[in-house]
Amino acid sequence: MRLPILAFALAVTVPTLTTFNSAEPASAQSAEDTLERNKRLAREFYENLWFTDNTDAYADYVFAEYTVHDLGQRKGVTEAAIEQKNIADLFHSFGELTGEIDYQIAEGDKVATRWFISLDASEEAKAMGMTDVDRVAIINVFRFDDNGKIVEIWNHRHDVELPQPPGYREGEPGED
Repeated sequence: MRLPILAFALAVTVPTLTTFNSAEPASAQSAEDTLERNKRLAREFYENLWFTDNTDAYADYVFAEYTVHDLGQRKGVTEAAIEQKNIADLFHSFGELTGEIDYQIAEGDKVATRWFISLDASEEAKAMGMTDVDRVAIINVFRFDDNGKIVEIWNHRHDVELPQPPGYREGEPGED
């Protein structure tokens, strides 16, 4: 009689233990999948909007409205996603814009990407004051929502190496 009771006890507890023991790795795997997804989306954002002038793809990566932390008047500002397209289009209008990703670090819902921007300025852009740019380091941090859309951006540029866009004056951007 003891053998059937032992067999019944094992039949009930072993699947429960297996499920209990595998729940944590599945959760950890899910978190890892999210980190890798967010890193991939950040990488594709740069490849499409900045490295290849496919700026119409902005909506694939940026939530309808996002918060940006940048220089001057763009500190903690909520903007429409189309602004990412507009900014990339502006830079592409200055000449041949290229870049490359150096590395990415992901934790939680954030991805930090260190990348290099290069610009072979057109003659028109040079006449307006732009110069060539060769591998200037930029670090951006993106915060992603649960659906993989960028909802917050922190910009960190090594601006001392960058020429300022036409119309830029010392002090806050946008000041006259």
